[in-house]
Amino acid sequence: MTLAVFFGCTFIAFGPAFGLFIFTIARDPLRIIILIAGAFFWLVSLLLSSLIWFIAVKASDPQDERLQKGLLIFGVMFSVLLQEAFRFLYYKLLRKAIEGLVALSEDGCSPISIQQMAYVAGVGFGLMSGAFSMINLLADALGPGTVGIHGDSQLYFLTSAFMTMVLIFLHTFWGILFFHGCEHRRWWEIAAVVIMHLTVSGLSFCNPLYVGSLVPSYLLMAAAAAWAYLLSGGSVQNLRRFLLCLRSGASPQPGS
Repeated sequence: MTLAVFFGCTFIAFGPAFGLFIFTIARDPLRIIILIAGAFFWLVSLLLSSLIWFIAVKASDPQDERLQKGLLIFGVMFSVLLQEAFRFLYYKLLRKAIEGLVALSEDGCSPISIQQMAYVAGVGFGLMSGAFSMINLLADALGPGTVGIHGDSQLYFLTSAFMTMVLIFLHTFWGILFFHGCEHRRWWEIAAVVIMHLTVSGLSFCNPLYVGSLVPSYLLMAAAAAWAYLLSGGSVQNLRRFLLCLRSGASPQPGS
């Protein structure tokens, strides 16, 4: 049973993201480099926020439960803000990289657009975030023990896997929205990404009322996905044509 839980949660949490990596990133070495660098930037932000939270906890009274809860909330919110600050730094770095690629190219064009960089960087942020969210849980899922044997929820591992999956997708969409806001100086788009990130992280405090955290997170993911799709040049008409092609079994014609 523990082995089934381990593989089931692994495939739920990382299966869709692995599909994105295989079909849209793995064939391009430049995209792989951008993804790994994005994961590294997220990792550095986590390291710094963890260090500050650790110092704050050690400097406080461990017997004061109210203070410890406040520090936990502070740590989560500060970590979110630091992640978004590092997302901005990564955008600046990639912007410089594009200028260098244009200077080196023969035709004066970059081999990758800023939108593609935003997508790949978002996947990198999401994969590293998901890995740190699930790695310890997956290790515990292998046993020994039975989930909920002492009256706790038996859905803990399953809901954690679904939450990890939505966070990976959200980071991907947030990357597109954030980079678009930076590129066009639409600061309200950047603010919207930060607010959504703070909201999703704050919803985790609703646990073990998992419905209170999962349902709003998936609704936010749907809204962020639609927004990112429109900003990337998509339209309702293009989506309708795609669905009609799938229904008829025909391939979409170029330029149609």
